Amino acid sequence: MDHIVTVQDAVTAFADFMEPTDAELDAIEREMPAILADVDLLDAQIITIDRTPTELDVRRIRRTRRRLLAALAHQATDAHRGGAA
Repeated sequence: MDHIVTVQDAVTAFADFMEPTDAELDAIEREMPAILADVDLLDAQIITIDRTPTELDVRRIRRTRRRLLAALAHQATDAHRGGAA
């Protein structure tokens, strides 16, 4: 008979003692504008997967790409300054 031990690992993987720390939550909060901009860019790109992009689609992709780049640049600048926003 084979014993399955991975079930225990899956159950304890989400135990109370494994909550994110305050520092990890702060890091996620600092990265959130870039994460949301990336999601918007992916949404704009997904819309055009099965069709030829219209001019409106192209503008939306360009706008969301600029917003993502701005968020990443702001995040890099904050990291260079020491993380204080």
